[in-house]
Amino acid sequence: MATSLNMPILASSSPDNDQGTKNDVVRNTMNSQRSIWGDMFLTYNETKDQAYMERRAKELKEEVRKTLVITSLTEPIQHVKLLEHIDAVQRLGVAYHFDDEIEECLKHIYVAYGDRWINNNDLQSTSLWFRLLRQQGFNISSEIFNKYKSEKGTFMESMKDDVGGMLSLYEATFMRIEGEKVLEEALDFTKYHLGNIVNNHTLNIDTLLETKVHQALEQPIRKMLPRLEALRYIPIYEQEDSHNEDLLTFAKLDFNLLQELHRKELSLITKWWKDLDVSSKLPYVRDRIVEGYFWVLAIYYEPQHSDTRIFLMKACNLGIILDDTYDNYGTYEELKIFTEAIERWSTSCLDMLPEYMKMIYQELIDVHKEAEEMQEKKGNAYRSYYAKEMVKDCARNLLIESKWVNEGYIATLEEHLSVTLVTCQYAMIVAKCYVHGDDLITEDAFKWVSTYPPIVKASCLILRLMDDIATHKKEQERNHVASSIECYMKQYGVSEEQACEALSKQVEDSWKVINKETLRPTDVPRPLLTPPINLARVCDVLYKRGDNYTYAGKEMIKYINSLLVNAMSL
Repeated sequence: MATSLNMPILASSSPDNDQGTKNDVVRNTMNSQRSIWGDMFLTYNETKDQAYMERRAKELKEEVRKTLVITSLTEPIQHVKLLEHIDAVQRLGVAYHFDDEIEECLKHIYVAYGDRWINNNDLQSTSLWFRLLRQQGFNISSEIFNKYKSEKGTFMESMKDDVGGMLSLYEATFMRIEGEKVLEEALDFTKYHLGNIVNNHTLNIDTLLETKVHQALEQPIRKMLPRLEALRYIPIYEQEDSHNEDLLTFAKLDFNLLQELHRKELSLITKWWKDLDVSSKLPYVRDRIVEGYFWVLAIYYEPQHSDTRIFLMKACNLGIILDDTYDNYGTYEELKIFTEAIERWSTSCLDMLPEYMKMIYQELIDVHKEAEEMQEKKGNAYRSYYAKEMVKDCARNLLIESKWVNEGYIATLEEHLSVTLVTCQYAMIVAKCYVHGDDLITEDAFKWVSTYPPIVKASCLILRLMDDIATHKKEQERNHVASSIECYMKQYGVSEEQACEALSKQVEDSWKVINKETLRPTDVPRPLLTPPINLARVCDVLYKRGDNYTYAGKEMIKYINSLLVNAMSL
């Protein structure tokens, strides 16, 4: 696989060069490697048995719905079985079909037990009860886990033999919020002992349970993207003796039906990108349509969000073009003009721009105009207004970064983050998730996200810090704005390793903020919290082991093939 090359490119220091002047400057730029996918997703052909799959899935969906009725369940053991079933439905990726039923079931259990889970002698069911209710936003207390401590204040040694219970507790700890000491201790305890079991074989456990532990230690459920969780959980669930055959078959059919829709969307976006001819006109821009679609699919994978995904793909790829133009190619003088044009948001500004910027600017206006026209028909013109305002805010802050590079300035960490939490574009993406949303979306939702509320800021911080930890060495090989790592090192006089360790802790603390902000009552309707949560989750895939967006590794290639190429075997 070819790597990106630092290449000095002769180009104008002012837009006048487009008219033939010879004021050349050397741009310290980077030509991005071509997409490894080529035209693989350009053409879409519908699967022949699509109609059958849709009909069969509809039948099975109703059978599964019948299993999510709580009215006839009165015994605690029945509630435990129901929790296990809900967990399976969620992990198999089909919970979106049964949102109302799952809410009703978990609300019933919350009302029935409050903070006093009746089956609290069973670590596995207690931990599952805690995690599922916390995930649903019910603020139940973590103090119940103190029951598993000895008089010395440490977790009982006998827990080591309950691998299923420890695994369930381990997963529950990722729902912790700030100050929950018992869950911090539980995480350390379970992580250590589960690691010993699978790495040093301190206990003999069956292969299926060992696989579950390995997967959890690699990626806990809370941080796993729902679509990827379905991929890894379907073969696990299939081996469970107690699995529900209707649910299993429905999950596989639903996976394949969604894959068809996603392939169709990716084909449309690939054609749009190809028509723009970015690789020829803007060779410095990262050609990452397929990886970008994976990112968007991480936010919303459900069929009702198809319009949102199409808009996000166009808007987010324009965001990548903006980022690479400010960060990589444009001169500071050009970028000042470009920022002014974005502030004015009018085609009358085209003549003031360098030739290579005109296509970018025109497409930026056209994509938002298309969305605006769709929303005007529904009386929601304000949605596009807020989306555009966040683009302007992003451009202003990208210009600040360019100014810092131009002056060789290294900001304090606080100053750096006040700018880069905007330029990472996550808040802007969340706002754009709402543009084609349903009636739950009001103007207040756009005002809310525009203020960078805690959950949005935490998601931005996770991206910014994980991205910097993964990429800062390569980015500093060229003239690039100082990363959070360098800002931290300079401000606190520490080593690179110490800076990365401190900022990694901030990532974990940001997850606690996300967990807290999803507890009821929430500032906005709960479905509106899905984008910032999933945007935080996708960072683990993209940046946990290097830059999987710019340089797709084996893991990313495997995920894309599984999600968009290879159908699930029925």
